[in-house]
Amino acid sequence: MSDIAKAAGVSPMTVSRAFKADASVGKKTREKILKIAEEMGYVFDSTASNLRSQKSGFVAATIPSLNNANFADTVRGLNEAMRDKGLQLLLGYTDYNVENEERLIEQLLRRRPEAMVVTGGRHTDRARRLLLNASIPVVETWDLPEDPVGHTVGFSNADAMAQLVEHLHASGARRLAFIGGDDNGDTRGADRRKGFVSKARALGLEYRLVSLGAPPVSMREGARAMAELLDGDTQPDAVLCVSDLAAFGVLTECQRRGIDVPGEMMIAGFGAFDLAEISVPTLTTIDAHAYDIGARTGALLAEILRGDSPQDGAPSIMRIRPTLKVSRSTAAK
Repeated sequence: MSDIAKAAGVSPMTVSRAFKADASVGKKTREKILKIAEEMGYVFDSTASNLRSQKSGFVAATIPSLNNANFADTVRGLNEAMRDKGLQLLLGYTDYNVENEERLIEQLLRRRPEAMVVTGGRHTDRARRLLLNASIPVVETWDLPEDPVGHTVGFSNADAMAQLVEHLHASGARRLAFIGGDDNGDTRGADRRKGFVSKARALGLEYRLVSLGAPPVSMREGARAMAELLDGDTQPDAVLCVSDLAAFGVLTECQRRGIDVPGEMMIAGFGAFDLAEISVPTLTTIDAHAYDIGARTGALLAEILRGDSPQDGAPSIMRIRPTLKVSRSTAAK
């Protein structure tokens, strides 16, 4: 900074103010300083400034997976909503593991983020305490927890899956199967399983559950689960999957065995992935509006952090309404 000040013929303090767009620095002077800095390859170190202002300029977020298109869309919406507000995103990857989430929350909080975004509403007891004691805005996404830590932007995964069961029942299905991961990792997948079971029982339908172990459930695992179902004594006439990836695997196994979809077997997924629109036949799915979850979370945090909404006010609950997207894979029998 001293080198830039010397080259520009100004004081180091003026250089510092120019980088922060301080109104006391004239436009031409600021442009000159920034041009010199660019030529010198200088990057402003905001650490000292952050210590004085108690603002780090970033929001921390945890997501279960880096290669899941739904969570990628949520991150994109979150980032775009905050980018123009001068906020940056710092991500932590939990791999669908609440113990990993606890460790990441602690590590991220040590970096003094201005807010924290977590995926899901179920955490370890310690992770919950860390979030409650962080003294910063916290948003839980992709869920509607019974006892929120702070703000919520999400939906009921159980209710969304119940929509699919109702649709398949109305389309003529009477023997259902649900394919998903175990209950220990993916809490949203576990809620979808509960929604499936509850609605199937309420409608008096036969059903079967197939657990594929630790999430995330892949196309390969979906195909393997379908092979298990088809080799059993009683075959379902409709299969619901925890995600579109698993549903696509189910579809390919049916095609390998010459099973007509939807004539002999109806298939539905979750997530509105691109492959649901291009598979043959196209897949019925639930669109959780992943981008909107991120965008609304980012807008909420930007509002709170710039002081337009009181941080200590009543927690916001923003309900996302998932959309049932009926397609060829569940045409009525």
